[in-house]
Amino acid sequence: MEDIPQPSPDPYDPDDTVRVYLDPDDPDSRFHGVRCEVVDRFADDLDRESGRDSDRFTYRVRAVEDGGVLPVEFRHADLVPEE
Repeated sequence: MEDIPQPSPDPYDPDDTVRVYLDPDDPDSRFHGVRCEVVDRFADDLDRESGRDSDRFTYRVRAVEDGGVLPVEFRHADLVPEE
């Protein structure tokens, strides 16, 4: 059985290094596996609907390889800590 990486239990901070982890059927799956640095963290109220505190966070990230900011903001569950 394959180990599936899990998001951090804590919010990511700017400058944290993460990896995008998306399902192959996700519309943004072209970014799966990209190693990134967190640029900004945003909060909304999705956690009230889901009951999961981490669901309130979205992140703007930049690719470590080329320094370009990705054109998509990712939910907390879409990012895993870089090991």
